Amino acid sequence: MGIMYLINNNVMKKSVFVILLGVIAWAMTACGGVYSVSGGKPDQCEISFVTMKAQPITVNIDETDYQVSTVKQKTYRRDREFKKKALNTIVIKPGQHKVIVYDETGNKIYEHIVFISANEHKVIQL
Repeated sequence: MGIMYLINNNVMKKSVFVILLGVIAWAMTACGGVYSVSGGKPDQCEISFVTMKAQPITVNIDETDYQVSTVKQKTYRRDREFKKKALNTIVIKPGQHKVIVYDETGNKIYEHIVFISANEHKVIQL
């Protein structure tokens, strides 16, 4: 009779422990709310221009003019990104665009149709 009492007592202790763990787990998850988080990158791309010296240019992209400055060739290397600023970077939608670039005197120095993917930063050397 003593052995049966010890076996039942251990089983009862284990059962109470498992039930207590279940209640604690339920209480911890029941106290918080449900949160929805969405992420991702915006559907846009960037375009910048590089020349031998920094200079102001006028860029016409799909019949819209932008006044920007070029990035100096010496500071730009393919393996290193330059600091993107509003003065030297144009943010547009991805896709195919007709790009025309004029220097500060109004001479056309670049005209091409370019394709830019989403979240791409295209650097064009003039």
